[in-house]
Amino acid sequence: MHNSIPATAEVVVIGAGVMGAAIAYHLAQRGISDVVLVERDIPGAGSTSKAAGGVRCQFSDEVNIALAVRSLEVLRNFEQDFGIAIDLVTNGYLFLLDSAEAVEAFAANVALQQRMGLDSRMLTVDEAKERSPFISTEGLVAAAFNPGDGHCTPEAVVAGYIRAARDLGVTVLKSCEVTGIETSGGADAPGADGMASGSRTITAVVTTRGTIECSRVVCAAGAWSGLIGDMAGVDLPVTPLRREIMVSEPVGFDTTGMPFTIDFSTGFYFHPEGPGLLFGCPDETDEQTFGEKRDPDWLGYLSELIDRRAPGLADVQVKHGWAGLYEMTPDHNALIGAAHELEGFFYACGFSGHGFLMGPAVGEVVADLVVGRAPFVDISPLDKRRFVTSGLRRELNIV
Repeated sequence: MHNSIPATAEVVVIGAGVMGAAIAYHLAQRGISDVVLVERDIPGAGSTSKAAGGVRCQFSDEVNIALAVRSLEVLRNFEQDFGIAIDLVTNGYLFLLDSAEAVEAFAANVALQQRMGLDSRMLTVDEAKERSPFISTEGLVAAAFNPGDGHCTPEAVVAGYIRAARDLGVTVLKSCEVTGIETSGGADAPGADGMASGSRTITAVVTTRGTIECSRVVCAAGAWSGLIGDMAGVDLPVTPLRREIMVSEPVGFDTTGMPFTIDFSTGFYFHPEGPGLLFGCPDETDEQTFGEKRDPDWLGYLSELIDRRAPGLADVQVKHGWAGLYEMTPDHNALIGAAHELEGFFYACGFSGHGFLMGPAVGEVVADLVVGRAPFVDISPLDKRRFVTSGLRRELNIV
């Protein structure tokens, strides 16, 4: 780990979760020799390390599907390419559906996924039960399944990118919190799209360990991205949403082949985690807060959902758990692009619960944006200006 803070950089990447680590690595791969990655804690300590580790391609938006497909390609070869085991398990994702409206929406999603080359399919209730035998089928109408989806270990993915980035010369600064972004010039009057045309430019990033002069910044600060945007005078509509996870003690039955199973209407889910199981669900009432303190009532609510949808797992014993933050946007779709009101400010945030799985692909995309290349997928629909110009681009497959 580097102990001193550099006085200058070509690009400063803010946030060393999977997104920032992948971006920094790909920037160095594309020939930028002076990349600095700053993290207020240690790499991966934010939302990435608190994620459930799910990786899936079952989305309702074409861009999200393309990003997820590319990420899964990277993750399948990650150990070979980066020399770190990430414990990738591809037992599929199984969405349990309990209404005609949900079935209609997922059938349309599956049709889109199939047109994009995926092996997604709709299942009957009996077929869903065969794949996830611990569930109750009461009230279910159908299910959606993609056998290529799965889960892996988020911290290992971050570690792989960080090590590879350092090998390419990236400076990684831990315990280095950003406190300000300095700019020069003045903003032009807003244009017809409601955004300033952007005569301001970045001159430096101010941190608790010193100031780094630079002309380009990438905001990949997850749930905290809105705060970074405020420092730069860039509106990033990202709000935190607390979520909790529980991991069980080792179970006395074979979990081989068990898919990542999600009860879509409630958001309750579970999947194998080592010798045990990992469980998650939303709070009964959403809390849009940066606080990550665990709710003493959450385990009781989780138990109710287990009893209702997976009674065969009701006797598992709690081992440990944690709370973390989603980074939500108004339409549950990410923000990826370059700020038109501040030259040199790029952003990749607001993934609304699917940031970890998209990190590998977004690392490539944002690095291409910074160096002026065309990314492998057109991500202009995820520009933050959509909220002013074209309205919401809602992602439906979010729990």
